[in-house]
Amino acid sequence: MSAYAASIIPENEPQRMAAVKRYDILDTPADGSFDRITALAARRFDVPISIISIVDHDRIWFKSHHGVPVEQIDREPGLCASAILSPEPHILTDASTDPSSLANPLVAGDFGLRFYAGVPLQTSDGYNLGTLCIIDKEARPIDQQKIDDLTDLASIVMDQMELRLSARQAVSRAEIMAREIDHRVMNSLQFIASLLTMQSREPELTDAAASQLQLAANRVAAVARVHRNFYTDAADEVSCITFLRRLCADLAGILGKSISVDGDDGNVPTTRIQPIGLMVNELVTNAAKHGTGNIDVTFRIKDDVHELSVCDDGEGLPAGFEPDQSVKGLGMRVVTILAKQLDGRMTTGSNPAGRGSCFKVAFPA
Repeated sequence: MSAYAASIIPENEPQRMAAVKRYDILDTPADGSFDRITALAARRFDVPISIISIVDHDRIWFKSHHGVPVEQIDREPGLCASAILSPEPHILTDASTDPSSLANPLVAGDFGLRFYAGVPLQTSDGYNLGTLCIIDKEARPIDQQKIDDLTDLASIVMDQMELRLSARQAVSRAEIMAREIDHRVMNSLQFIASLLTMQSREPELTDAAASQLQLAANRVAAVARVHRNFYTDAADEVSCITFLRRLCADLAGILGKSISVDGDDGNVPTTRIQPIGLMVNELVTNAAKHGTGNIDVTFRIKDDVHELSVCDDGEGLPAGFEPDQSVKGLGMRVVTILAKQLDGRMTTGSNPAGRGSCFKVAFPA
């Protein structure tokens, strides 16, 4: 590091850089609210160039740049790097006569900078992130009123950054709260499933009543499983194949079966994940009941249609089986209802890999 570079590093540089990262603004896309501020500054002060800069550890990045096409420069020759050393505005009315600026490449080089006025963008806890600056290639005076106006514009820049930081923090807190609620819902579902299982073992119950209670316990547990695997992701869309692999890994351990998951990698809205998970749970549980070997779960994307299939190696379906007419069990009725919720339809057939049957649900993407 040169002597010049060392001279423009603030004493609190590690803490200042932590503040820069806290605002998460580096390399973000152009923003109209910031661009309007630099355009307004250029007009207000009748200068060709106005910049909102953020001083990174090795560069000066421009959040908004009016009148100059570059998006960043090295930190070492940057006047903004010098401007953040003090909470006061950094003013050069004629850089060609300022001894401390004569060696600066922006002044001595082809760019020919002569006038610079920069106000630090200071956080509420006292760290200078960068500057709002105005630049001209002609020397010019600036009075205190205009410096005050530039300072007010810099405060507006920080107000915008604080609003964005507050919004991100609010979203983060909401996500944490939602995850905590989801965790408690999942635990409650598992608790209810355990209570139903315990109730099904009461000696005074008939076998039929005990069986129905256990079925109810299994279905509540299925909802809990889908809930757990679904809420691992917090987004508007999630990878369906990733979700199915997590869910089927759970089911394989519970059912003691080998379950393979294959298919296309594509996202589906989170509003569709829960019915997809419940369908797979019912179909895989049914396949485990009627088959002895591997269960194959496949998710395919064909044009604008998603196709979900669960295949087993059991005895196959009886002749003439039609899900809409032949379904009697609650599990198949649940799958049929869930398929209709997705504007889809369940079809059945033989396992193309050989012995057994396949259940397919196709629904629009």
